[in-house]
Amino acid sequence: MEDSTGQPVTSIGASERVIKERSAEIIAGGSVFYNPVQEFNRDLSISVLNVFARRFLKERAQSENVEFDDSTFVAGEKCENGLRILEALSATGLRSIRYAKEIAGVREIIANDLSKAAVASISENVRHNAVENLIVPSQSDAMTLMYLSTSNEKRFDVIDLDPYGCPNRFLDGALQSIANGGLLLVTATDMAVLAGNTPEACYAKYGCVPLRMKCCHEMALRILLHSIETHANRYGKYIEPLLSISADFYVRVFVRIHTGQAKCKYSMSKQSMIFQCTGCETFTLQPLGNVKVSTTDKGKSQTKFGIPTGPSVGTNCEHCGHKHHMGGPIWSNPIHDHGFVKELLQTIEERPLCELGTHRRLQGVLSVVQEELLDVPLYYVLDKLCCVLKLENVPVLKFRSALLHAGYRVSFSHASKNSIKTDAPTSVIWDILRCWAKRHPVKENRMLDGTPVKTILQRPPTKDYVFDDIHPEANPYSRRNALTRFQENPTAHWGPGTRATIMIGQDKVAKSFRNQNKKQKQKSTDKDNTAKENSDDEQSKCKQPKLET
Repeated sequence: MEDSTGQPVTSIGASERVIKERSAEIIAGGSVFYNPVQEFNRDLSISVLNVFARRFLKERAQSENVEFDDSTFVAGEKCENGLRILEALSATGLRSIRYAKEIAGVREIIANDLSKAAVASISENVRHNAVENLIVPSQSDAMTLMYLSTSNEKRFDVIDLDPYGCPNRFLDGALQSIANGGLLLVTATDMAVLAGNTPEACYAKYGCVPLRMKCCHEMALRILLHSIETHANRYGKYIEPLLSISADFYVRVFVRIHTGQAKCKYSMSKQSMIFQCTGCETFTLQPLGNVKVSTTDKGKSQTKFGIPTGPSVGTNCEHCGHKHHMGGPIWSNPIHDHGFVKELLQTIEERPLCELGTHRRLQGVLSVVQEELLDVPLYYVLDKLCCVLKLENVPVLKFRSALLHAGYRVSFSHASKNSIKTDAPTSVIWDILRCWAKRHPVKENRMLDGTPVKTILQRPPTKDYVFDDIHPEANPYSRRNALTRFQENPTAHWGPGTRATIMIGQDKVAKSFRNQNKKQKQKSTDKDNTAKENSDDEQSKCKQPKLET
């Protein structure tokens, strides 16, 4: 039997049911929050933690001069020298239960929630899944719990923050209570804020001014990483991003937290302001700091930190002549560790398909991530570039071939289907599109004075680019093998769900369906009523007999 979301369920009472997800079962009544759409999130987190556990525990054993043997790690069994994990906002405890059953090398998992009803549900689900040896239910304010765990013996090796909305209020406590080299997993679901709809709100929450760009999903990841880094720097710590994912309606980052005052000095050079043209939407990054490494007379390496000159753009855009918007600062260093992603992908491919419900999507997304250019922040969207110049769309393989034949690197981004991430200067991108415009001319009535179309296309191309000879690297492995990268909406009521105060069940789904587009429907009804009244008035005027004079 399955519910409306496609999850296997078993009825055990009038107001309770058992929901099964992989190895875990939760008893869900009318007072717990469960979002089946987040299964991809949970599958990815479990896969990441399995790889991280081997790395982290091996490093710990080496630092203690102890022999490391991961063959003794068994999922579901307690490891005395294993990971200590905190799920700060646990709700049903499903994630913690899956962690306990599917991650090898775990010592203890604290499943915490502020709600008394949620903690009662966690305790019941822990007993139901027989994982009392690994999971400790906790009822506490998440921030208070973390602030009380800052001593070395109480610190956590892994902290998972998956709140509804912005995670920033939890970061301060998390960064103080995490062990050196530990892993911080952070989700943000307030994508409207991160994508630039309300820059004043984003600045208040994340300390960054976002710009409304087509690469807003990667921008959201970089804003979140910037926020975590600045929080960490206050305590002499810095971040090492292992994996950063934009998926569905949220962003999720996996970062290691290291301690080191000297390394914190490099943080300034890892952040950048961003300038975006208001006409052609060309963007340019301006780092906040410079790092210069030189050799002294005695042969020693010397590092100096400086402030760059700027701005890196003129008053007007060099391509179309329009003004610039300025945003940032954002994280401009790599957002993934390719070595970690490669190991993660191998681990997932070795697992049986039945163990991870989103196995194929994980393979697809991580394959694209592995192909991404790490040293190129942000990306352009090919459709938008063509739209700016009112051009017929360039086939993506031809555009990528033109860049590759010209000697530049190019990749997709996992965050957008038609993304172009390249180390080619923007002048080259517009030059390629000028060549395409020679083949597919723009209509004269669109070549208006003062528009990016006329300003950019009136210049002749500096060289001819090769479109028709498809470069061998133009079609990457992930696209060539049609790997699942961008999943369609899995259910009719798909989305981020609601806050934990609103409970799951058929009533919630029915209410959500009734309220969908409520304001728009009301406006439509009011408009129809007004039109009907006007029509009746006109008809009544027509029916009035003429008065004889």
